[in-house]
Amino acid sequence: MSSEHNVISVSGGKDSTALLLLAIERQPDNLQAVFADTGNEHQQTYDYVFYLEQETGIPIRWVRADFAARIAHKREYVLTKWAEKGVAQKDIDRAAAALIPTGNPFLDLCIWKGRFPSTKAAFCSEELKRNPIINQVQKPLLEAGDDVISWQGIRADESLRRSFLVESEIKSVEKNGAELWNYRPILKWTAEDAFAMHRKHGIKHNPLYEQGMGRVGCMPCINCRKDELLEISKRFPEAIDRIADWEHAVKAASKRGMSTFFAAPSNDNKWSAKQTIRVIVEWAKTSRGGKQYDFIRIGDEADAPMCSSIYGLCE
Repeated sequence: MSSEHNVISVSGGKDSTALLLLAIERQPDNLQAVFADTGNEHQQTYDYVFYLEQETGIPIRWVRADFAARIAHKREYVLTKWAEKGVAQKDIDRAAAALIPTGNPFLDLCIWKGRFPSTKAAFCSEELKRNPIINQVQKPLLEAGDDVISWQGIRADESLRRSFLVESEIKSVEKNGAELWNYRPILKWTAEDAFAMHRKHGIKHNPLYEQGMGRVGCMPCINCRKDELLEISKRFPEAIDRIADWEHAVKAASKRGMSTFFAAPSNDNKWSAKQTIRVIVEWAKTSRGGKQYDFIRIGDEADAPMCSSIYGLCE
């Protein structure tokens, strides 16, 4: 006899936490929470996921994407096919030497792709979040003949694309008749509604929200705001150092021998190659227009306020 499983996607952010708390309130059958570790989260987010598990009593399963096989296949392709495409031998040797798995999902994804994700090609969410949960959690349940309801902490006011989503829809039907449903119960909520759910259950929010972060998934996210990047550079300079190291690794693995974390809005490869994370951080220090340093904005780490929430959490 088939069963129904309710899979709650947890990221450590305000919306997924509110989603988990809502699911606990409703007590659906076979509730299980899953956290997909991208390898690019801040330690405070990892600590927060452990905190949620402890405070709610709901076990949170961790899953990770693995790109080792795809990197090996890409390396073989580089060694056997790039020469036929007119790629210089020195570039073939460089890329082949760089195409080695590191064990970090985000970095390995970018090494395999030879580039970082961008706002126009945001393959990171699908490859690092969606697919690991589908392949490692949902797919085995579906293959066993059980139905799966995938709970997603998505709000319509986050983007135009999300405003067209529906609260509930069937995603797929397996040959054995098992159904996969997408369920978005907080689609019409606001950010304040999400934080209100935290307060209702006595659950603290991720502390990064009080440190200028609008997003608490990746550190930094490719979609982070100018002010947010500046805050990261002041509070967590080690995160900038890490991305700078990753830029060198991905650059070496790319065919063009160039890659930057924030995709530059230009087809000029030489110009784009100069837009490294450190260059963009310097831009984040400028006033509107990006040509003059704003020394009030820059300050230093010691001047950074203890709380600088964009959600009004500093009360």
